[in-house]
Amino acid sequence: MNRSPLPIVPDASDPVAVLTRREAALRVTALAGAALGVTACTRPPDGAAMPPARSAPPLAAAPLAAAPTAPTASIAQSTPKESLMITLRPAAARGHADHGWLDSHHTFSFANYYDPDHMGFRALRVINDDRVAPGRGFGMHPHRDMEIISYVLDGGLEHQDSMGNGSVIRPGDVQRMSAGTGVRHSEFNASKSDTVHFLQIWLVPSRLGIEPGYEQKAFTDAEKQGRLRLIASPDGRDGSVTIHTDARLYAGRFAAGESAAFELSRGRHAWVQVARGQVKLGDHVLQAGDGAALSAESLVTLTGVDASEVLLFDLA
Repeated sequence: MNRSPLPIVPDASDPVAVLTRREAALRVTALAGAALGVTACTRPPDGAAMPPARSAPPLAAAPLAAAPTAPTASIAQSTPKESLMITLRPAAARGHADHGWLDSHHTFSFANYYDPDHMGFRALRVINDDRVAPGRGFGMHPHRDMEIISYVLDGGLEHQDSMGNGSVIRPGDVQRMSAGTGVRHSEFNASKSDTVHFLQIWLVPSRLGIEPGYEQKAFTDAEKQGRLRLIASPDGRDGSVTIHTDARLYAGRFAAGESAAFELSRGRHAWVQVARGQVKLGDHVLQAGDGAALSAESLVTLTGVDASEVLLFDLA
């Protein structure tokens, strides 16, 4: 399937990388590969171009557009630790890029952080743990054929898009943007004094070329305290935002000793991402930024070690 890239006007102070035919080809590969548990879509970040930290294998496609030089991205690497059915992804092993105004950690390969062992998990393609300086952010840039969820931990994230939506996302809010056939948006720290800290999550859609869409809902701390609250699903069940992929996203907050168990249906997989604090997963204690992939498990039990916040993805 051939698609022309959306045009984009770069900003000299905050360069935005150009979407290319290479990304489009990789996205199609990602859709096919999601069923195998991996995806192969990479793109530069939407606020700054980064020089390669590890080169991806060459593809027979149009050459990449040249991008301005930006601060060097650093990578911490380690071998994943495995139990029988749990694979840990330590926070310190993630890709890392510090641009001054943006401090970002990549759970999976993203932009010029490339690790073939960490290309995604099932339909889950991106978890970026971002901190953006006051008054700074990502200028208008395009997306296509991706389900994008923003989950704010601290501060406010100001959003505007080509569909006419504009809002400030704060802790407790969940924003879903379906890029579909193409959408442009910007994200800026809404504060002139405080850093905004948020997770940006990308999921590969079940099919390409859907109509772009936007949704935002708020979930109170009480709804998530000591339990896993459904916040995104294919059918919008229980007041969750609707995503166009076979995945369900739950959020939970736990005090020390509080626990919740999640029954994983046969043939399903789970990814656990610790947003803050520490939690116990089986025999493992996970810290903020840690992730874990679970397969062939029937029960996922999470217990707070201290005040913590966790996301759990139920994936096909």
